[in-house]
Amino acid sequence: MSGRVIVVGSVNVDLVVRAARLPSIGETVTGGTFERHHGGKGGNQSVAAARLGRPTLFVGAVGDDAFGAEARQALAAEHVDVSRLVTIPEAATGVAVILVDAQGENMIGVASGANADLVPEMVAEAIGRLGPLDGDVVLACHEIPTGTVAEALRVGRAAGATTVLNPAPAAGLDAGTVVLADVLTPNRSELTLLAGTILGDAAAHEAADDPVGVAKRLLVALPATDGHAIVVTLGALGARIVRREGVVEVPAPSVAAIDSTGAGDAFNGALAAAIAERRSLEDACRRAVAAGALATTQAGAREGMPGASAFRAFLGEPDPEPRAPAVAVPDSRAATSSEQEPRSPIAPEPELRSPIPEPDPGPDPEA
Repeated sequence: MSGRVIVVGSVNVDLVVRAARLPSIGETVTGGTFERHHGGKGGNQSVAAARLGRPTLFVGAVGDDAFGAEARQALAAEHVDVSRLVTIPEAATGVAVILVDAQGENMIGVASGANADLVPEMVAEAIGRLGPLDGDVVLACHEIPTGTVAEALRVGRAAGATTVLNPAPAAGLDAGTVVLADVLTPNRSELTLLAGTILGDAAAHEAADDPVGVAKRLLVALPATDGHAIVVTLGALGARIVRREGVVEVPAPSVAAIDSTGAGDAFNGALAAAIAERRSLEDACRRAVAAGALATTQAGAREGMPGASAFRAFLGEPDPEPRAPAVAVPDSRAATSSEQEPRSPIAPEPELRSPIPEPDPGPDPEA
């Protein structure tokens, strides 16, 4: 049987103003246009996996506000199970304020809000309630506290899941967290930061010119890395799967790219979905590169995530044969409305509202 994708990460609301130019300090630039989008790397990666047909569950946190309710509804509309998306009272939902000029340059300010309040105990409790995770994939990104990322990977691996870490952003990650991932998926700049932290400044300088060589050294430097892999994403050049025993090149298909926003999230969601389908890492990476490339042909982050039918067409794969409709069996009892509705592949539970008491620990340096 194929498994599930369990994403642990951030969810934001993106507030975007497009103007002719970016303001200088203290200046107001008028005449812009406003857009609001649902974002956050965790939310985006959940949508990417769910659109490809994988049962997908999201573990994260929103505030008890209108943005939080909208973010929850948006994920649920994409068939993402949000039963373990915690609502934290008195917290604000994460918000990114983005200014974009006519040339596409931007300025971004992020208020992490409830994402920063997602503590390790919440994630351990949420994942622990899922039971054994054999065949499942736990995918974590780093727009939540580092300790929470480490706990998600630790608990997921202990329950039998394959663990994937998208080190975005890479600042603040250490070897003890990175080694908990069976598959690490940095881009070139994230690999540079990780190399600087774990291997030193010299390796960081080399990463730009020799990402594969630096990834090999990083694997050797990490403890207990037998069977682990680093998948370095290289944009239009595709990706490289780096293991101790060798390197596999995965080229990217040629597409007419118009917007690379969200391509990395499409890659990670598709990679997790393919691993959950019991595909080899090479095949999963090939599909992930294709999903990332296809995402660049549409404007927007979530807007560009490919659906299953479009993705199969892009890969030249046939759609699955439709199943014959089930034969109705007469029953004297009238079906209730709940019996008529399709059941989620991951059993939903009531909305979580910060079930773990949170003592005030003072400032968290990892947040």
